[in-house]
Amino acid sequence: MEEEKKLEKNLILKEIAELLNEGIEINHVLSEVLNKLLHLTGLNIGWIYLINEDGSYVLAAHKSLPPALSYHQLAPMCDGQCWCLNRYNDGRLDKATNIIECKRIEDALKERREDTNGLTHHATVPLRAGKEKFGLLNIGSPQKTHFQDKELALLEAIAFQVGTAIKRMTLTQKEQELVLTAERNRLARDLHDSVNQLLFSLSLTARGGKEMTKDENIRETFSCIQDIAQEALSEMRSLIWQLRPRGLENGLVSAFQQYASLLGLTIHTTVKGVVCLPNSIEEALWRIGQEALSNCKKHSGKNEAWLEIIVKEANISIIFTDHGHGFHYDKEKEIPSLGLKSMKGRTESLNGEFTVRSVPKKGTTIKIMIPIKE
Repeated sequence: MEEEKKLEKNLILKEIAELLNEGIEINHVLSEVLNKLLHLTGLNIGWIYLINEDGSYVLAAHKSLPPALSYHQLAPMCDGQCWCLNRYNDGRLDKATNIIECKRIEDALKERREDTNGLTHHATVPLRAGKEKFGLLNIGSPQKTHFQDKELALLEAIAFQVGTAIKRMTLTQKEQELVLTAERNRLARDLHDSVNQLLFSLSLTARGGKEMTKDENIRETFSCIQDIAQEALSEMRSLIWQLRPRGLENGLVSAFQQYASLLGLTIHTTVKGVVCLPNSIEEALWRIGQEALSNCKKHSGKNEAWLEIIVKEANISIIFTDHGHGFHYDKEKEIPSLGLKSMKGRTESLNGEFTVRSVPKKGTTIKIMIPIKE
């Protein structure tokens, strides 16, 4: 029996190591590792926080949280501070330790809520790679008030592996983003140097041909070719802009204004609040805004749009409005267009909220709200 338990333990440890070595998506890997760790230790409840340098945090994985901690879409776990976070942020928490009377549980008990399922204490261990810290692993079980040294040692050993894996995945993601940016720039440059120049030459050739003939049918044909070339040239310039947003270094507002001008839109902008956005959020908002402005140009029947940017507490909201054709939209049904689906997908990938409001002949409003915390 002892041999079987030892063999099972070693097998789980091997599976955890493989997950951490091969995984590429942080939240998925952390969730799987947490499940296996709970099975390995015989404990029931666990959660993992990823913590930024400024102390802000996100609940990256959780398992079997009691109702006292999971109600209102995990609100008790995602807001406010607690003892383990405070000790982590001020440097006192640098190894696996018992945390006595978890503050989040204690708050639930003060509210005379009894749905803690017997959880009163948890062990906590920082996720580290060398001197770099990435977050906290918390683990517990009903009625368990103390963790033995060998239990803490096991948690600490796995936490070191998790920290190293997080560092690897973070560096890999940054490398992929740099490669993607470089590829976008290369493609934009190639389009500008080849296709863009060919379209420009075609337009000039058609114009010259029209001026060289007096035959009205031929002149009309050249005129049509010139118009199509000019339209294609405009579309190409817009595509190049989307691939390489040159104005983004001056901020989102400037980028949106320049892109709207390129589309032939007049945009009225209102900004409330100031914030320095992480690159990932700024890039996502830029791509969403491009799609929104492009849709306005193509479908609203108007050459005017309104943009409102609101920074409030820990969120940024961007609202695009036009007073154009509008369309029938039922929020209970599937989103009707690929462009809107793309905007919704980008928004939700950053834990944001995407809403559309549209009325035929009265226009469309698109609102994106994204948490500023990474």
